[in-house]
Amino acid sequence: MRAEDGRVCLVALGTHGDVLPVIALGAALKARGRDVRLAAPATFASLAARAGLPCDAIGTRADFARLVDSPSLWRPIRGARALFTAAAAAAEPVYRWLEANGRPGRDVAVASSLALGARVAQDRLGLSLATLHLMPMLLESRHAPPRLPGLPLPETLPARWRHWLGRGADPVVIGPAALPPLNAFRAGLGLPPVKRLRHWWHSPERVLLAVPDWYAPPQPDWPAQIEQTGFPLADLHGDIDRLPADLEAFLAAGASPLVFTYGSAMARAEGFFATAVAVCRRLGRRGVLLSPRREPIPADLPPEIHHAAYAPLSRLLPACAALVHHGGIGTVAQALAAGCPQLIVPVAFDHADEARRVLHLGVGATLSRRRFTAARAAHLLDRMLANEAVTAACAALRTRMAAQNGIDAACHAVDGMFA
Repeated sequence: MRAEDGRVCLVALGTHGDVLPVIALGAALKARGRDVRLAAPATFASLAARAGLPCDAIGTRADFARLVDSPSLWRPIRGARALFTAAAAAAEPVYRWLEANGRPGRDVAVASSLALGARVAQDRLGLSLATLHLMPMLLESRHAPPRLPGLPLPETLPARWRHWLGRGADPVVIGPAALPPLNAFRAGLGLPPVKRLRHWWHSPERVLLAVPDWYAPPQPDWPAQIEQTGFPLADLHGDIDRLPADLEAFLAAGASPLVFTYGSAMARAEGFFATAVAVCRRLGRRGVLLSPRREPIPADLPPEIHHAAYAPLSRLLPACAALVHHGGIGTVAQALAAGCPQLIVPVAFDHADEARRVLHLGVGATLSRRRFTAARAAHLLDRMLANEAVTAACAALRTRMAAQNGIDAACHAVDGMFA
């Protein structure tokens, strides 16, 4: 393959869990001989450079910090509003970048779900586009509706009713946040208005759903252009691709610990980590607290509990007893790959939907943030770790994960678009 055969323009918006898989995809495409360009939040410039990808910034570091530090972002309903407001604001910068870098009829764009400007570029410029969805929650279905944040509908409710109630998120939450600025921009380009964002944002040419079919079985009412590629396991952060020496020493000094993380961008996690310490004490187990921020970590940790700013989960989890986390899709995938049981404490976005899927697979449990107390969490973890069925299910899915390569499958799908 020759790089001059066609350029791939990648656009990724969001936090680490949204952007790292796109960087990993770009690095793999470059290794296959493609000319790859990337646009992403300025915060990820160093990661892109490490992968050897030229990266143009969408927004500033200050913009990114303001968004992730906003208390509203980490609430089920208000978080969706904040996220779609930010996505709509980025639509024009993304469009202008693709207008300058993408050559219609020759190049292919691959854009993450929130990169709304890429769909505008497809509509206005005729640019070839694949929408990359990392989470199955983004696909509506009357047969298997996803669980939306802030809408804990019981599974006993008929699927068509849950689907109908879930559609209410469009006129109440998503539409008011995103459509007015998005449609004002489209009108300036001579384009008609978008009526339903969750219908329009799928590229009519190709949608890459980056989860395997055993995790999210395909539904008859999904868009026909969907191709499932498997989890794009991406475990990069700065210059760290191995365990820090002090963490390695901690792991070697005793029994397999419990690991607690609330994601790379989550602010105000003091209560979560305080409960984590109490859980370890109740169970008499060692623990690892993963947080890039020092503020939410309790002071004066006992010797049996270790704080690490970061550790690649692919290296850490195989040495651990269980993982307690927020429910981000990338973290879920790493736990499945390691055969590690997981307890999910959902925050917002897709977290409750991922928790439901993990529960159905038999490899974990879930507690709401309100019910995440030391007593309840310790009880659930104790039962889960003693359950042979959970152990067997984790081992089976670890084997299944080892047989798939989501990044390679996504590369193959992108290459096919040039044909």
